[in-house]
Amino acid sequence: MSLRTFAKIFGVVFLLVGVSAFIPGITTPHAHPGADDVMVDAGLGAAMGLFPVNVLHNLFHVAFGIWGLVAARSIGAARVYARGVAVIYTALALFGLIPAAKLWTTFGLIPLYGNDVWLHILLAAIAGYFGFIRRDAVEPVMGHRG
Repeated sequence: MSLRTFAKIFGVVFLLVGVSAFIPGITTPHAHPGADDVMVDAGLGAAMGLFPVNVLHNLFHVAFGIWGLVAARSIGAARVYARGVAVIYTALALFGLIPAAKLWTTFGLIPLYGNDVWLHILLAAIAGYFGFIRRDAVEPVMGHRG
């Protein structure tokens, strides 16, 4: 899979996940000990009954989806996207492990605990492969004769 295809797939998936979490029934009421630390309780629940979310979490996914679709236009932008996802989602996974100072809810704004931790590690690992290890051929420059 190319970097551009990676960015397109991640973009579509993030966008679908973010938008679908606003659909009633997709997100169920959430009873996790960390939920008490979430100050933004609009849309607080568990997406697919597994992943803690709220309205800010959903909007974060939508933003990453849009970024991925825009980044899919070029190899360079797709690589930056992959690296960004890898670094940011690694940080989010680590935050999700630390209840102190409400890091596991990004200071009360976005829930990151529970099943989100392993999912964020998986997403970071895949993005890290594409951003830091995978090498695509350089795209030809339009109008350049070589």
